[in-house]
Amino acid sequence: MPDRLPPPGPSFIREQDVRIGDRRLHAGMSRPTNGPDEWWLTVLWVADDAGVASFTDVAPTGGPPAEPPLARLGPAIAGSLAGLIREENGRLAVRLTPVVAPADPSRPWRCPLAVRAAFKWEAVRQAAFPQAQLAELVLTGFRGSVEGLHRR
Repeated sequence: MPDRLPPPGPSFIREQDVRIGDRRLHAGMSRPTNGPDEWWLTVLWVADDAGVASFTDVAPTGGPPAEPPLARLGPAIAGSLAGLIREENGRLAVRLTPVVAPADPSRPWRCPLAVRAAFKWEAVRQAAFPQAQLAELVLTGFRGSVEGLHRR
């Protein structure tokens, strides 16, 4: 796998700055689609001029923790979208998977910082937001959650 992948395409909405220490990266997202069973699907990524960053680029200064980055990123994104995400069987309907899995499963932070994201929205809340505004909320939550990976 190359060191950096190109971004998956142009961002559906304006990219947002991601600040990691004194570095400035950019978060983007693909055009959301409505998938089966009411899932709202998109790809979220963080990139710089060289391409999609790695999760190691946003790891805490002391080094990546043992657990996979999505174990921290998922709850952070869900928390940032509290009240919008539907609850099913006592769990929030959020699914995140890496676009490219790490080559070495024992080093889960060494993969591109690009995730496939799926959400089920509370129907009343979703109806209140145009798709672009909902996308803006998701990208803002993702950006803040990625910045939080570095601070932990």
